[in-house]
Amino acid sequence: MTEFLFGAFPYAAVLLAVGVGLYRYFSDRFSYTSHSTQFFENRWLFWGSVPWHYGILIILLAHILAALFPGAWGLLIGTPARLFLVEATGLALGLLALFGCAALLARRLLHPRLLAITTAMDWILLLVLFLQVASGVYIAWRYRWGAVWYLHTAVPWLGSLVRLRPETLYIAPLPVAVKFHLVNAFALVALLPFTRLVHLFTIPVSYAWRPYLLFFWNRKGPFPAEDGK
Repeated sequence: MTEFLFGAFPYAAVLLAVGVGLYRYFSDRFSYTSHSTQFFENRWLFWGSVPWHYGILIILLAHILAALFPGAWGLLIGTPARLFLVEATGLALGLLALFGCAALLARRLLHPRLLAITTAMDWILLLVLFLQVASGVYIAWRYRWGAVWYLHTAVPWLGSLVRLRPETLYIAPLPVAVKFHLVNAFALVALLPFTRLVHLFTIPVSYAWRPYLLFFWNRKGPFPAEDGK
């Protein structure tokens, strides 16, 4: 099971995300959107979306930077004071993201109109996101100094995946909660092209050179004259 979950499943998740994501983009490009529900409810959305995005984006960036630049990350946490500061900040951001995700879940459950338009895939995505953040907070609280042992377990394992030579021995001795956190992360990757989370890839690059204001005439026939005739 360890070989499957940490040696094969990550590749399957990435291939599924890329393949289905490209198919969805070329077959139904306008579905690449977050399907905003702000029109139906705004107050709960603010208290859920803002803490969620600020918390999860910084935590995700820290994970990525530590994996890409392990030497620099090791220097950053090289003293007890800096390590404690990084750990405390990570835990605080995790709690912030957890609060935001819980608020978004409650918003869907308690608002009748939102409940009516929420799809099964929306619920699955919110649940998987909530479990991912909750497990991360639990790991940060239960297994201290994760900023250090992350460098010696998950980072070399991720590197072995990139080299197409998965080394699951780095993951085998880790606690169950940590293993769940890693598997759930790749489950999120696999879910990307099937959910509204696909809007992560809608980077508006063309906005750098397009006119700042565009008008589109949707009616059939010639454009109306300026004098109204």
